[in-house]
Amino acid sequence: MKLTVVGCSGSFPSAGSACSSYLVEADGFRLLLDMGNGALGELQRHVGLYDLDAIFLSHLHADHCIDMCAYFVVRYYRFDGGRPEAIPVYGPEGTEQRLTTAHADTPSDHAMGEVFDFHTLKSGSFEIGPFSVRTEKLCHPVDTFGIRVEHDGRALTYSGDTGACEALAELAEDTDLFLCEASFVHGKEDIPDLHLNGREAGEYAARAGAGRLVLTHIPPWTDAERNLADAREVYEGPVELAVPGAVYEV
Repeated sequence: MKLTVVGCSGSFPSAGSACSSYLVEADGFRLLLDMGNGALGELQRHVGLYDLDAIFLSHLHADHCIDMCAYFVVRYYRFDGGRPEAIPVYGPEGTEQRLTTAHADTPSDHAMGEVFDFHTLKSGSFEIGPFSVRTEKLCHPVDTFGIRVEHDGRALTYSGDTGACEALAELAEDTDLFLCEASFVHGKEDIPDLHLNGREAGEYAARAGAGRLVLTHIPPWTDAERNLADAREVYEGPVELAVPGAVYEV
């Protein structure tokens, strides 16, 4: 599998990065994990507008899904070649209604469904193209799902947004690459069921036996280098900060 970081800023775009969005490719199939603020523009550096095959939305906070409204315009009003077939979109219950409300001016109440084939996420295992995926509901103020993507004996796990929870450890067990959020700073914020800090991300990676840890979803106001150092104190494997355009072979 090939993982490309499209955007990795948490909460809102930074001067150097769009919000959460990650492209996973294998066997010519392109799966996008999240499409937060600014992601659609950055995505075009890596793939054509109509070349995605499926989209996974971990949850419905704007920094993970709001550019789906712009992508609706791209697909619904395609100026050349006619409207493409509806692309599968896997998201929490109410995804279609949330995006319709956010766009606020769709031609009809069902227009989103004409270009997006919505599938409601639940904890479980299923197939997306060539990928075997497992999703687990994690700890966040809204319904949020982490995802484990497997292909050809290799595994990538993406936390989405989550506080500390047992399901995350199980999802990441023996994963080759753990793309884990680290929004908070150890010893500074202590809000349960919301986000992880760098140390906690490192602890989960160590507990899971992850092959590599990539810290992501770090807001512009958070000290990323501090989070990196905290993760390295508790996790002995390779760990680094996600940056836009970074590519990983998993």
